[in-house]
Amino acid sequence: MIRFAILVVLTASVIPAHDVITTKITFSKEIVRMMNKRCITCHREGGVAFSLTTYDAARPWAKAIKEEVDSRRMPPWQAVKGFAEFKDDRGLTQEEIELIDDWVEGGAPEGEPKYMPPAPKLAGWQDPAAPRGSSEVVIASQGKIEAGARVMAIRAKDLKKGATVQVIAARPDGTIQPLLWLYQYNPDFARTYYYTAPFDLPAGTEIEMSPPGAGTFALFAAAPKKKPGATGGAR
Repeated sequence: MIRFAILVVLTASVIPAHDVITTKITFSKEIVRMMNKRCITCHREGGVAFSLTTYDAARPWAKAIKEEVDSRRMPPWQAVKGFAEFKDDRGLTQEEIELIDDWVEGGAPEGEPKYMPPAPKLAGWQDPAAPRGSSEVVIASQGKIEAGARVMAIRAKDLKKGATVQVIAARPDGTIQPLLWLYQYNPDFARTYYYTAPFDLPAGTEIEMSPPGAGTFALFAAAPKKKPGATGGAR
């Protein structure tokens, strides 16, 4: 009996203690659905990063996931929320970040496997580099738009890694149009940001960048519509 008791004690000493579960948020109900929506285009079997499609694959990374989303390094959206409105915003909302935090801090429980959703269809994580039929206007630091433009999207062109840059457009009538605010830019995740709705910038609009001279950006403007009967061609 003494030898058996010693064996039990020694065995228990090498088995890692399980985290105390203090949350009702589980992987199988809430977290995996968020992963499917935001992460698995890259984080899957055969993807460019480790898989997050199952609990067994994701659980060892729980604390690292929390650190990455808290710092907003992942998912790699980079545009500051609320400054301009973009289509298909892939950045986590504050509520989603808090959900992950609560799950990790609460012991990262799996939940019931029966609640796992079916595998979603995969979609590309980036929009096309340039809108179809658009023209490109390169902007650098301070400058004016010489001709009016209906702006559809914006992309960083020449920007140093780690840069945080804010770009706005000041129209001649005094109104301000936020264009883009990038936080800790990483060229590995460079993308074109498509605005939720195109907007007009008239000739003479001032482009202002903070800090000045941080780099260059491309604005993509819709091609002007041809008037009825117009044959096109340059003049």
